[in-house]
Amino acid sequence: MEIGISTFVETTPDVHTGKVKSHAERIREVVEEIVLADQVGLDVFGVGEHHREDFAASSPAIILSAAASRTNRIRLTSAVTVLSSADPVRVFQDFATLDAISNGRAEIMAGRGSFIESFPLFGYDLKNYDELFEENLELLLKIRESEKVTWRGGHRPAIQNRGVYPRPVQNPLPVWIGSGGNSESVVRAGLLGLPLVLAIIGGRPEQFAPLVQLYKDAATHAGHDPKKLTVASHSHGFIAEDTAVAADKFFPSTQLVMNKLGRERGWGHYDRSSFDAARSFEGALYVGDADTVAEKIIHLRKKVGITRFMLHVPVGSMPHGDVMKAIELLGKEVAPRVKDVISKWEKDGGK
Repeated sequence: MEIGISTFVETTPDVHTGKVKSHAERIREVVEEIVLADQVGLDVFGVGEHHREDFAASSPAIILSAAASRTNRIRLTSAVTVLSSADPVRVFQDFATLDAISNGRAEIMAGRGSFIESFPLFGYDLKNYDELFEENLELLLKIRESEKVTWRGGHRPAIQNRGVYPRPVQNPLPVWIGSGGNSESVVRAGLLGLPLVLAIIGGRPEQFAPLVQLYKDAATHAGHDPKKLTVASHSHGFIAEDTAVAADKFFPSTQLVMNKLGRERGWGHYDRSSFDAARSFEGALYVGDADTVAEKIIHLRKKVGITRFMLHVPVGSMPHGDVMKAIELLGKEVAPRVKDVISKWEKDGGK
């Protein structure tokens, strides 16, 4: 069981002062967060790609590379790389470079992206949303399989026996498929034998269990051993010394972001009752003290089959010190408890 952090490097207004941190300041803070996550023993840190004013991480590989030389063991991944609007050759080169700097700790989490700003920015047509992803994933996997590449698709110029460099330390460079719960994405990951990341940010996490089973069935059908495949979750949350304090600190900035996105996407109003329901034991928010969050992660592992848990913190801008404390608690208190319980549970045959 691996446990880590994910972030979109948010630069939303402070709910109390209205001030907005510069992109530069927030990026530097995230590098410090990655360094701390490594120091407290967390397994992975993910940075998500976005191309809008309220998120500063348009280039996750560069941010992760800044932290790579200051960390020792933590794995460094995108969360996600919007592969539909990216050049797979450049994506591979960037993360192979990160792999070199980190001495074999880089990963790519490839997704279609729920945010679409990158498509007009880079000149892609949204009507090709799915087709672009399938084609670019095919090319990315071909590049990681072979130093010299010959490939032809429908949207990108063909490649004829060209080398792609540098080659990564890891062979193969890990590529995960990120999904918001789309069954086609889950089946694709299974058929390809790639690890799967599910964005579990609403509803009841147990509802994702059938998708995990679908993923394993697809993998089995394609001749892959499902026991060797890993399934991760990306879930919003926050940890403090006291559950009530955690909830009160996390709600205001989360509400601001959820309602802003809600206005863009036609969601209903996000209020405190919605928040409190989501942080119940059966809900998708992992907010509370260390015991509360640990129990929810253990429940997720047992009921859904998640083998990597990534706490997405914060959702909206929060004081850097509060975020650092949450990371410290996740690494020093939550992760050891979860791993100890899961280890004993597995030794008992998962009973």
